[in-house]
Amino acid sequence: MIVGILKEIKAQENRVCMTPAGVEVLRQNGHEVLVEKNAGVGSGFLDDQYIAAGAIMMDTPAEVFAKADMVMHVKEPQPSEFSMVRPGQIIFTYLHYAADEELTRAMMKSDSISIAYETVEGPHGGLPLLSPMSEVAGRIAAQEAAHFLKFVHGGRGVLMGGVTGVAPANVLVLGGGMVGANAAIIAAGMGAQVHVLDMNLDRLRYLSEIMPKNVIPLMSSPATVRALAREADAIIGAVLVVGAKAPKLVSRDMLKEMKPKTVLVDVAIDQGGCFETSHPTTHADPVFELDGILHYCVANIPGAVPMTSTLALTNATLPYAVQIANKGWKKACQDNPGLKKGLNLIGDKVVHKGVADAFGLPYSPVDSCL
Repeated sequence: MIVGILKEIKAQENRVCMTPAGVEVLRQNGHEVLVEKNAGVGSGFLDDQYIAAGAIMMDTPAEVFAKADMVMHVKEPQPSEFSMVRPGQIIFTYLHYAADEELTRAMMKSDSISIAYETVEGPHGGLPLLSPMSEVAGRIAAQEAAHFLKFVHGGRGVLMGGVTGVAPANVLVLGGGMVGANAAIIAAGMGAQVHVLDMNLDRLRYLSEIMPKNVIPLMSSPATVRALAREADAIIGAVLVVGAKAPKLVSRDMLKEMKPKTVLVDVAIDQGGCFETSHPTTHADPVFELDGILHYCVANIPGAVPMTSTLALTNATLPYAVQIANKGWKKACQDNPGLKKGLNLIGDKVVHKGVADAFGLPYSPVDSCL
């Protein structure tokens, strides 16, 4: 198979979907790898390193799309790339279709095969291709909350850990999954008082066992969210419904009851956001203020630390990329039920229910297309 590695073009996105070491593994499995020039520069990987690993360098994304059987990205295809996607071509990347109808319809029209990192499941459950970036995003979310709580950055002027005789910040984390757990660990490590809300008792029990004493896991309910939001200095939205739009847990009316300059960090913005007032922002312009509340809604948070993120992402995605390249997408998905769950679109058919439900599109069970 010919595998194409594209340079990211989304704003301030410096990750790359494959390291030179990953290219070498694909080459050892007998596959040709095309890498767009300067694809890895933002993550510290130079073209010479890719060439040494056996890659063929391409000048433009159009050349990669024209020749590759499977193209790999970090972020979803951008509008300038829609027309480059070929029928039957495999698109293997983070797609987050349920948050973007224009993208979904463009990829349906392209008649390509969409395998989304974020809906691939592991052999024992979990989301192995989403988890590494969720770890990164959760940890950065707590750091950004601390940063924007500073008065000089628009916040309340509150120090996460407080000092002797002064109470620490109150941090509310909505969602106790990978993002939420990592956000809580970092916020707690800074000395904050942290509440983590989730609706899964088993998950709450696990968090109670592993978290430090300044993290309090609680069962989530609308009343609990409202009560804790009033007392919070920072709220981190870490809710995930796999492949579907995130639920809106914080309404605009709730902003009026919050402390002025409370910081909201919406890590769920890739899936539409879990705060009603969220809209995507960028690393260059990460925050906006609405009703006196600061919103941080960067849609590619791990892109802030591209070297760490690229290494972690390749560690996770490479075994699946090898399976697809070795067997073809159909046989690989038939042999690996977890990879099959990564299928979102097969041609113009929507085979992930969360995507179909988001836009009222016809849903085709994936097995009917295999």
